[in-house]
Amino acid sequence: MAITLTEAAAQRVSDHLESRGHGEGLRLGVKTTGCSGLAYVVDFADEISPEDQVFTSRGVKVIVDGDSIKYIDGTEIDFASDGFSTAFRFKNPNVADECGCGESFTVNPS
Repeated sequence: MAITLTEAAAQRVSDHLESRGHGEGLRLGVKTTGCSGLAYVVDFADEISPEDQVFTSRGVKVIVDGDSIKYIDGTEIDFASDGFSTAFRFKNPNVADECGCGESFTVNPS
């Protein structure tokens, strides 16, 4: 199992944590929503619970709750700026389909 960050994503998280002055790393999870069923939830983690799984990529911790890992195991997180838009992007090998707007996804049944 692994969640990885590209150099751009790791730099974005590191810069943000430094400007905040505190935090453990990037928290990644999923929630049920949208037309395809699941959507990514991204936040900065201020603490790590015993149920969390922690991955370190390029010196940055990525914290994932135990329920979400089955949907996002193997995901690579990138960060991109495109004109006025900046966002994390996800390369998730578990995705079977995405909605047209790209906000939600489904996974292959296990």
